[in-house]
Amino acid sequence: MIYRTSIGLDVHARSIAAAAFVPETGEVEERSFGYDAGAVAKWAAGLPQPARAVYESGPTGFDLKRSLDGLGLPTCVGAVSKMLKPSGDRVKTDKRDAVFLSRMLAVGNVVECFCPTPEQEAARDLARARADARADLMRARNLLSKMLLRKGIVYQGKSAWTKAHREWLRAIDLPLAAERLVLSEYLQQVVACEQRRDRLDAAIAGLAATDGWRPVVS
Repeated sequence: MIYRTSIGLDVHARSIAAAAFVPETGEVEERSFGYDAGAVAKWAAGLPQPARAVYESGPTGFDLKRSLDGLGLPTCVGAVSKMLKPSGDRVKTDKRDAVFLSRMLAVGNVVECFCPTPEQEAARDLARARADARADLMRARNLLSKMLLRKGIVYQGKSAWTKAHREWLRAIDLPLAAERLVLSEYLQQVVACEQRRDRLDAAIAGLAATDGWRPVVS
């Protein structure tokens, strides 16, 4: 399909700078919005049709694309890593970025990102949460080990975080109340992180066993 209007959107958490470029006339119309897909779609409906929009991939994800698609404004998310950059020195502003995006869309210089379904994105979130849980667990264990090392207390067994190692940790009796409190807090944090990791592992295993994911992971 040939689009008469190309719309560039510079998207932030609370604002959207929009620029509509009409190649037939060379006209550019600019607008500013809050993070409001309805307002953007309503404005776009008054432009020469058909119209299409683009914004760069980033932390705002795909929510805006899905909303605008649902409101009748076809929208793509351009891969920021493959986006051409304006040549020459320039002052970077949201409006200028929106205008640049609109022109790139008009000439086909946008590499569109794959847009996951809400279910696929939820699975990604679950995997990210599991990775975060593992990182937090490694940090909690490291903090505990470093605290004991500062006091010259080093486990002499073969492997850490085995049953024997945990029994050794619980048997440590530090002389000062403040030290005992810190050791207890670090131990509780390790246990909490392990439980969080295990809950996420169970959730991932449950999701992988569903009809939608079983063919992919088996």
